[in-house]
Amino acid sequence: MLEDIVKTRKEKLSALIAAGIDPYPATVKRTHSVKEVLKSFTLRALFKTKISLAGRVMGFRDQGKLIFTDLDDGTGRIQALLSRGKTEGFDTLKSSMDIGDFISVTGTLVKTKKGEKSIRAESAKLIVKSLRPLPSEHFGVSDTETRLRKRYLELALNPETREMFRKKAVFWQTFRQALIEKGFLEVETPVLERTPGGAEAEPFATHYNALDTDFYLRISLEISLKKLLIGGYDKVFEIGRIFRNEGIDAEHLQDYTQLEFYLAYADYETLMKFVENLYRRVIKSVCGTLATTWKGNKIDWSREWKRVDYFSVFKEKTGIDLANASVADLSAKAEEVGIAEAKSLGYGRLVDVLFKKLIRPEMINPVFLVDPPIEIEPLAKRLPDEKNKVARFQIIACGSELGKGFSEANDPLDEKLRFKEQMKLRELGDEEAQMLDEEFLEALEYGMPPTAGFGISERFFSVLMDKPIRETVFFPAMKNISADD
Repeated sequence: MLEDIVKTRKEKLSALIAAGIDPYPATVKRTHSVKEVLKSFTLRALFKTKISLAGRVMGFRDQGKLIFTDLDDGTGRIQALLSRGKTEGFDTLKSSMDIGDFISVTGTLVKTKKGEKSIRAESAKLIVKSLRPLPSEHFGVSDTETRLRKRYLELALNPETREMFRKKAVFWQTFRQALIEKGFLEVETPVLERTPGGAEAEPFATHYNALDTDFYLRISLEISLKKLLIGGYDKVFEIGRIFRNEGIDAEHLQDYTQLEFYLAYADYETLMKFVENLYRRVIKSVCGTLATTWKGNKIDWSREWKRVDYFSVFKEKTGIDLANASVADLSAKAEEVGIAEAKSLGYGRLVDVLFKKLIRPEMINPVFLVDPPIEIEPLAKRLPDEKNKVARFQIIACGSELGKGFSEANDPLDEKLRFKEQMKLRELGDEEAQMLDEEFLEALEYGMPPTAGFGISERFFSVLMDKPIRETVFFPAMKNISADD
């Protein structure tokens, strides 16, 4: 069936070429977008002006001497009226046009007797001949695998999907604008690193041929940005891709965009006040409201975000007091709740996996989760009066972490000890534990000012859209399809 359709379209293509018509011209006349034209119907400003539109044919009704064509240029859809004897190029289009082709039309705006906004074409021209049929607009692309592999088809058929990705652009633009207004400098730092750092995640490895050196794709933006503060900048941020060789689920991708910003001469207390207002600004820009929905739950982002103490909530939900808990205590609890890898995990990882399994899913409305054990955040500053805790907060909402910030550790001697503890975990088989970064430690020895840092990934956008994260990226990585599949 598909082969027959493609064959027929190729025959039409050959006929056009034989007639001396270029089915893929390099230039096209377009004076307005459909969106601009549709607005003008209220003002009637363009009704006496000859205009040119271009777009994809999403439907047409051939009534012999008259063709009604639905034209979509990505900004909107409008009907084009083509008639024999009044539209130059009519016969050529009648014999060659299919749904999915791109055409250009020049003419004047009218309203039909039924009140439909239209353009009456004085001339029309094929500008792209499509060789494959679009899926039916009614049924769309329903198969998830096909939608994600061939996102362009869903975008072509579904204005709601196109609008979601427009909102995603607004999401990052709002963050960027808000930071620039506060005096932050936007920077770019290397994607390839000798030592991946700034997070606990397994990296992707690659080889740099020109340097004959192994490198890693960065798992965070953190280390390079901190070096810039050591170099003298006081406010920096980057919005960039990071790469983590971990599993796929509703919240995780291996290749995604993250924002990190760093503010010198500040601590995590200052940061909490700042990001609460920042988030509200972004949510309002993207959603038009501070009340959103996630899995049937109404989330009110306008309410004051409460602080939740990590140690207190952990004890309340698990019965374990982290102030004196042992690895054995945590491991036993992890095995009890079905965490398969419990016996191979260290203290910090056990605390983290227990929290994610038993506590975080129940945290629906936004809160600041503060002051966790030092073992789970090796780059955060110790609390002055409680050395077993760090000055860190997470924004927890909708059962997920939607941002994290802390007062940055800047004591090079203490940081080296903590890196060494991480290396011990790697030696025991924890591939996500952080590596010892001698270059960063050397930089710290020159002095980094007291600093507050914050990071947020595009997971937050997916939560605002109430969708799995793969649904909110254009082209997520997919498994190869073999002949046996």
